[in-house]
Amino acid sequence: MRHRKERTLKQAVEYSGIGVHTGRGATVCFCPKESGGIVFRRTDLPEKPEISACLANVCDTNRSTTIGKGNIRIHTVEHLLAALKGFRIDHLLIEISSIEPPIGDGSAAPFVKMIEEAGIQELESTSPIFSLNQPVYWSDEECHLVALPSDCHKISYTLSYPDSGPLEAQFSSLEITEESFKNELAKARTFSRYEEVSALIDRGLIKGGSLENSIVVKDGVVLSQGGLRFPNEMARHKALDLIGDVSLVGVDFTAHIIAIRSGHTANIAFANVLSQNLYQEVLS
Repeated sequence: MRHRKERTLKQAVEYSGIGVHTGRGATVCFCPKESGGIVFRRTDLPEKPEISACLANVCDTNRSTTIGKGNIRIHTVEHLLAALKGFRIDHLLIEISSIEPPIGDGSAAPFVKMIEEAGIQELESTSPIFSLNQPVYWSDEECHLVALPSDCHKISYTLSYPDSGPLEAQFSSLEITEESFKNELAKARTFSRYEEVSALIDRGLIKGGSLENSIVVKDGVVLSQGGLRFPNEMARHKALDLIGDVSLVGVDFTAHIIAIRSGHTANIAFANVLSQNLYQEVLS
């Protein structure tokens, strides 16, 4: 079994903006630590409760991934977690001043910038890198995810909304390294069909959503500031979400993950199946 040095950051760094769902201002601070994994701390609440980033604490997957403990929640953690996973950050205290981190431009790029500003610190502790000895899969109707044994970590994502023009079919396939994550995935922004956005607005949701932090597809036309960053930007963003969601498994592993039409609910269901398989690998 291979091992690698674990990582944290060299110094604290913070970023402020608005939350996409609440529209409220929020500041997130990355604080280095040497053990204990990835932990969020709600600094806006009296007792400053902490919530570990793990599958057991996932409590909602409706349009984003929410972790919680008791009645404490932190929404929309997937972009932030994807950035940490992309740069293999193992231990970090994340202080957050609201119920969700800033949405930034709807991508993981602001969090990548934070990591690069802080610098990466290798620790003396090591982490094993597991590999699968057989395929792991999860399916539900037209949504499918499978992890195949591989010597590298690769994500292949197929997006398909047959009735939505530009979203009818997109594909992204990429080996995940720090460089490829930063240059090929981190800048891909979240997106929605106009019909979905309109329904959410009517329900008083996505108060912080705008074309500054998302792509909207209406009547076959892509609405976004500056146009698309990649021809298949939406499929790349779905791959980014998948990396963030599956990072909640909590161990390093190599696999070729192939996903078809998956979202947060499917990603977390698949991550639980994958976690059980990797746990068996640990025991063996």
